[in-house]
Amino acid sequence: MSVVTLQLGQCGNQVGQELYDVICSDAQDAQRRTTHTTVSCERFFHQNKHGDLVARAVLIDMEPKVIKQSMKKAADSGRWRYGDDSHFSQKQGSGNNWANGFCVHGPRHIEVVEELVRREVERCDRLAGFMTMMSVAGGTGSGVGTYVTQSLRDAYSKSFILNHLTWPYGTGEVIVQNYNSVLTLAHLYQLSDAILVHENDTVHRICSQLLNIKHISFSDVNRVIAHQLGSVLQPALTADSHGVYSRNPLGELVSSLACHPEYKLLSVCTIPQMPSSSIAYSTFSWPGLLKHLRQMLISNSKMEDGKFLSVANICHLMSV
Repeated sequence: MSVVTLQLGQCGNQVGQELYDVICSDAQDAQRRTTHTTVSCERFFHQNKHGDLVARAVLIDMEPKVIKQSMKKAADSGRWRYGDDSHFSQKQGSGNNWANGFCVHGPRHIEVVEELVRREVERCDRLAGFMTMMSVAGGTGSGVGTYVTQSLRDAYSKSFILNHLTWPYGTGEVIVQNYNSVLTLAHLYQLSDAILVHENDTVHRICSQLLNIKHISFSDVNRVIAHQLGSVLQPALTADSHGVYSRNPLGELVSSLACHPEYKLLSVCTIPQMPSSSIAYSTFSWPGLLKHLRQMLISNSKMEDGKFLSVANICHLMSV
């Protein structure tokens, strides 16, 4: 079953591009050209008439710069691309104002966005649901993203909606980010089936303390988020799957972790996290990884042995 992704605002488009790059890289790994490749590509891509992999995504921003950059990076990779008619942008941003995005840009442009979404849905043989990617600090991601989610809920009432939110730094540059965050979360909690949150402060600590990145950029942060999302959303075998890959990722995620409508905030953790240069010299076992996970959950801590850790392919529920 296929997942249609909506990338909203600067953050949503940048993280989304990194996510598709991770998924495509894993799916096309020469050592794994098996059912995993087929299922993963079917879930996140379709093929155009030239045989190119095209992301099942709609790119939305009120300024064109980031969308052009994301589409260029995808095309330059030579492995996948965005659809030529799957993006929408304007020349005026939302000014980091949630109300401007939700009350002005959202209603003004929703018909165009709905048409782009409809085209992507019609390309799917079977639709699993939607994943929206946005930041809650700015105006387009939070405001327009919330309005678009509301439209999706009305138009596709029986489809799953997973909202991926990037939480701003505690000392962010947007003075009204707290208001934008509260307004976004208050609305999405009534609309979404599950809300997956990544905190910039947490990911920044992973980059500095575990990956040993000296000068951390937003690209580094986005790449870590993309790898964590990829570990959850890509096809996987479980003890109960009898050798068959999961076909409905959003349905299984929601039914397992957000089965009660009042508890739908999720977070992702991953171990081990280390520089790629260190992987060849390290060995791990499932019992050891699960032991670390259990200790962290019991103590409600993300620190162990003086290092910041996070857990393998596990989402856990955050109460509100």
